[in-house]
Amino acid sequence: MSRSVSILGATGSVGRQTLDVIAQHASKFQIVALTAGSNVDMLIQQARAFKPKFVAIADEAAYPRLKEALADMPAIAVAGGAKAVVEAACLDTDITVAAIVGVAGLVPVMEAIKRGKTVAFANKETLVAAGNIMMDAVAKYGTTLLPIDSEHNAIFQVLHGHDLKGLRRIVLTASGGPFREWSTERMKKATPEQAVAHPTWSMGQKISVDSATLMNKALEVIEAHHLFALPSAKIDVVIHPQSVVHGMAEYADGSFLAQMGPADMRTPITVCLGWPERIDTSGARMDVMALSKLEFSAPDTVRFPALRLVRQVLADAGLASAILFNTANEVAVAAFLKRTIGFCDILDNIERMLNDSHKPAISTLEDILNFDAQIRETMSETIKNAA
Repeated sequence: MSRSVSILGATGSVGRQTLDVIAQHASKFQIVALTAGSNVDMLIQQARAFKPKFVAIADEAAYPRLKEALADMPAIAVAGGAKAVVEAACLDTDITVAAIVGVAGLVPVMEAIKRGKTVAFANKETLVAAGNIMMDAVAKYGTTLLPIDSEHNAIFQVLHGHDLKGLRRIVLTASGGPFREWSTERMKKATPEQAVAHPTWSMGQKISVDSATLMNKALEVIEAHHLFALPSAKIDVVIHPQSVVHGMAEYADGSFLAQMGPADMRTPITVCLGWPERIDTSGARMDVMALSKLEFSAPDTVRFPALRLVRQVLADAGLASAILFNTANEVAVAAFLKRTIGFCDILDNIERMLNDSHKPAISTLEDILNFDAQIRETMSETIKNAA
């Protein structure tokens, strides 16, 4: 039976690779909706290739071009603006792939959850910011939540079918990024080009910088805390440069279960699209015989303070610290990519915000969005004044 799929953030790295997988299985999937932020040219190409029922571009200025380019395809409804992206998330579909980067994906993802179907999400910022609010909605609406991130997808697989009462801990692996062996002094001079040159994964600019600071792993710790209902003490991180083992679970009887695979996002995407079945992927295959060694080491929380700060975030009550941690990072990374601040300034500014900011009680989606806007303004002003 064919499954209907909507992709929120279709022109990003995960969105494009999702379409790669779907193209390989044209008889298994039907595209209902595609959305993009501002990449109108790629969205036009995707719409023509996959012929969805609905296409939306968040950038209202790009809407006229999108509408004109698809005028000869009247079967495709075209819309523009943030509300149009939310409208796409509300359409009836078997699987919604949530691949919008940042808190911008929060409202669409929450609307998709209310449909009570399957949400495959690569937007870690949404779960970091919404935490228990998002997980409560998943439970309320009976939604199946599947993680696309390779590490959480790995943990999802090694936990499936096991009694979690016997779980001692989970272990998330990190490649260490491009600066794994760099000194702090050298990292202070790192350029955006060096930061986005990930040694093993092909990703977008923002997540590539997060990998370089290890902030992506810090956010994944928060994500795992909510997704698997585990305390901070049961979530460990290890550096694994080969990126072959993506996640592990240790059980009380001494068993260690690990999920292995190539450093190719099409593998976890295929797991989510096919779940609970296993389907073929056009992605890379892992040659076990070619593996000479697998290395694991403890992360350096002095050079990479994100993994120290995340424990502070989880120790704080409520969602405010997690929202602040995530949003301040989004602003700081954007400033680094524009060369307004240095690489090490990213975490310095985040730590300062964590220690100095008031953290209000957060209980609604509106609270999240209001606090997010407040942090963006404060962080932007702090960076501007320091420049």
